[in-house]
Amino acid sequence: MTKIKDAETGHQPTISSAIPEAELMRLSDEIVVALKTVFDPEIPVDIYELGLIYKVDIADDRTVTVEMTLTTPNCPAAGQLPNMVDSAVSMVRGVKDVKVDVTFDPPWDQGRMSEEARVTLNLW
Repeated sequence: MTKIKDAETGHQPTISSAIPEAELMRLSDEIVVALKTVFDPEIPVDIYELGLIYKVDIADDRTVTVEMTLTTPNCPAAGQLPNMVDSAVSMVRGVKDVKVDVTFDPPWDQGRMSEEARVTLNLW
Protein backbone atom coordinates (compact mmCIF):
# COMPACT_ATOMS: atom_id res chain seq x y z
CA MET A 1 0.00 0.00 0.00
CA THR A 2 1.02 3.55 -0.60
CA LYS A 3 0.16 6.28 1.86
CA ILE A 4 -0.81 9.72 0.63
CA LYS A 5 -0.47 11.35 4.01
CA ASP A 6 0.75 10.31 7.43
CA ALA A 7 -1.35 11.89 10.18
CA GLU A 8 1.57 12.02 12.61
CA THR A 9 4.00 13.90 10.38
CA GLY A 10 1.75 15.27 7.64
CA HIS A 11 4.36 14.07 5.14
CA GLN A 12 3.94 11.89 2.12
CA PRO A 13 6.05 8.79 2.79
CA THR A 14 7.97 7.07 0.02
CA ILE A 15 6.80 3.48 -0.35
CA SER A 16 7.33 1.12 -3.25
CA SER A 17 4.24 0.30 -5.30
CA ALA A 18 3.24 -1.77 -8.30
CA ILE A 19 1.51 1.36 -9.62
CA PRO A 20 3.84 3.44 -11.84
CA GLU A 21 5.12 6.51 -10.00
CA ALA A 22 3.50 9.05 -12.34
CA GLU A 23 0.13 7.31 -12.03
CA LEU A 24 0.49 7.06 -8.27
CA MET A 25 1.22 10.79 -8.04
CA ARG A 26 -1.83 11.56 -10.21
CA LEU A 27 -4.04 9.34 -8.07
CA SER A 28 -2.68 10.89 -4.87
CA ASP A 29 -3.21 14.43 -6.10
CA GLU A 30 -6.71 13.73 -7.41
CA ILE A 31 -7.74 11.96 -4.20
CA VAL A 32 -6.68 14.99 -2.17
CA VAL A 33 -8.64 17.24 -4.56
CA ALA A 34 -11.66 14.95 -4.13
CA LEU A 35 -11.35 15.03 -0.33
CA LYS A 36 -11.26 18.83 -0.45
CA THR A 37 -14.75 18.82 -2.01
CA VAL A 38 -16.22 17.29 1.16
CA PHE A 39 -17.37 19.75 3.82
CA ASP A 40 -18.81 19.23 7.26
CA PRO A 41 -22.25 20.85 6.83
CA GLU A 42 -21.70 22.97 9.96
CA ILE A 43 -18.17 24.20 9.18
CA PRO A 44 -17.15 26.22 6.09
CA VAL A 45 -13.85 24.34 5.70
CA ASP A 46 -13.25 21.07 3.85
CA ILE A 47 -12.50 17.94 5.85
CA TYR A 48 -8.94 17.66 4.51
CA GLU A 49 -7.94 21.14 5.73
CA LEU A 50 -9.80 20.53 9.00
CA GLY A 51 -7.43 17.61 9.61
CA LEU A 52 -10.20 15.00 9.71
CA ILE A 53 -8.30 12.76 7.27
CA TYR A 54 -5.75 10.74 9.22
CA LYS A 55 -4.50 8.41 6.50
CA VAL A 56 -5.12 7.47 2.88
CA ASP A 57 -3.69 4.21 1.54
CA ILE A 58 -3.67 3.23 -2.12
CA ALA A 59 -3.24 -0.52 -2.58
CA ASP A 60 -1.53 -1.99 -5.61
CA ASP A 61 -4.96 -3.06 -6.91
CA ARG A 62 -6.07 0.62 -6.67
CA THR A 63 -8.34 0.08 -3.69
CA VAL A 64 -8.25 3.19 -1.52
CA THR A 65 -8.65 3.06 2.26
CA VAL A 66 -9.36 6.33 4.03
CA GLU A 67 -8.95 6.59 7.79
CA MET A 68 -10.76 9.62 9.11
CA THR A 69 -12.28 11.08 12.22
CA LEU A 70 -15.02 13.53 13.09
CA THR A 71 -14.76 16.73 15.12
CA THR A 72 -16.65 14.96 17.93
CA PRO A 73 -18.12 11.48 18.40
CA ASN A 74 -21.55 13.15 18.55
CA CYS A 75 -21.04 15.02 15.28
CA PRO A 76 -24.45 15.52 13.60
CA ALA A 77 -22.86 14.70 10.23
CA ALA A 78 -21.48 11.35 11.44
CA GLY A 79 -23.81 9.41 9.17
CA GLN A 80 -23.16 11.62 6.14
CA LEU A 81 -19.44 12.36 6.06
CA PRO A 82 -18.06 8.82 5.52
CA ASN A 83 -20.52 8.33 2.64
CA MET A 84 -19.55 11.70 1.18
CA VAL A 85 -15.86 10.71 1.38
CA ASP A 86 -16.59 7.36 -0.28
CA SER A 87 -18.51 9.06 -3.10
CA ALA A 88 -15.88 11.74 -3.69
CA VAL A 89 -12.91 9.35 -3.77
CA SER A 90 -14.84 6.83 -5.91
CA MET A 91 -15.11 9.48 -8.62
CA VAL A 92 -11.33 9.62 -9.07
CA ARG A 93 -10.36 7.98 -12.34
CA GLY A 94 -8.51 4.73 -11.68
CA VAL A 95 -9.77 4.10 -8.15
CA LYS A 96 -11.11 0.56 -8.01
CA ASP A 97 -12.86 0.57 -4.65
CA VAL A 98 -13.02 2.75 -1.52
CA LYS A 99 -13.17 1.81 2.14
CA VAL A 100 -13.73 4.51 4.77
CA ASP A 101 -12.82 3.78 8.38
CA VAL A 102 -13.87 6.23 11.10
CA THR A 103 -11.72 6.35 14.22
CA PHE A 104 -11.57 8.51 17.32
CA ASP A 105 -8.05 7.45 18.25
CA PRO A 106 -6.45 9.87 18.49
CA PRO A 107 -9.28 12.31 19.06
CA TRP A 108 -9.45 15.28 16.73
CA ASP A 109 -8.40 18.69 18.04
CA GLN A 110 -7.92 22.10 16.46
CA GLY A 111 -4.17 21.52 16.28
CA ARG A 112 -4.80 19.22 13.28
CA MET A 113 -6.21 22.04 11.16
CA SER A 114 -4.15 23.57 8.38
CA GLU A 115 -3.15 27.22 8.38
CA GLU A 116 -5.73 27.76 5.63
CA ALA A 117 -8.50 26.35 7.86
CA ARG A 118 -7.41 28.50 10.79
CA VAL A 119 -7.51 31.64 8.65
CA THR A 120 -10.94 30.74 7.23
CA LEU A 121 -12.34 30.13 10.71
CA ASN A 122 -10.52 33.17 12.17
CA LEU A 123 -8.74 31.05 14.79
CA TRP A 124 -5.51 32.98 15.22
